[in-house]
Amino acid sequence: MIQVPAILKSVIHRLMLSGIFVGTLIAWLAAGSGLVFGHGGVSIEDDVCLIKIDRYKAHFTGYLPKERATQEFCEDIPVATESIFVIDFISDELRAMDLDFRIIRDVNEIGVTATYSDLGGDEAIEAASIFYQEPKKYQKGILNVRYNFAQEGPYIGIVNAHHIETGLKYTSVFPFSVGKVDYGRYVTYFLMLFGACGVFIYGAGRSHIFNVGQNK
Repeated sequence: MIQVPAILKSVIHRLMLSGIFVGTLIAWLAAGSGLVFGHGGVSIEDDVCLIKIDRYKAHFTGYLPKERATQEFCEDIPVATESIFVIDFISDELRAMDLDFRIIRDVNEIGVTATYSDLGGDEAIEAASIFYQEPKKYQKGILNVRYNFAQEGPYIGIVNAHHIETGLKYTSVFPFSVGKVDYGRYVTYFLMLFGACGVFIYGAGRSHIFNVGQNK
């Protein structure tokens, strides 16, 4: 039988622990906790794309009927073409409100961190708008928008829910890309992953691995 030196056993053991740790962390990132692979008001939870309109929620799905048939998209659109956005209300309160839908160009290249306050106010939003659907009640709980994107680039979607009785407005802002995937947004998550791995390995005591045979 081949005898494995104690130091090698220790190294293998720690590598296995690191692998388990890394695998667990990757799974957590992939599963998402609201902010993983999410754009502003859109997040991925339990393999379902959700849009949060302030305190209210809805399913968000995108389709490219001419290019990708029935394939669904959660955020970024891979091809500049005719697109359909479907917002299916989860919160029944939205059925009693007037909702409008707007698409603007991300002219200031704010990116995935964009919030409503970053957009520069009503005049700036109006100037950057390429599509606007007037406020309307959707008593069946489904809002459909069809728009033909002619150019690739970064865009921002805005949904406003107007509560008629109280006069309050609830807003969701969700940046997305058309014609290309913004891989830069994943850099933060990979840095978090590598940083966590580094902390784990350091905390495990790297010098201890090489002192196994000396402590008898």
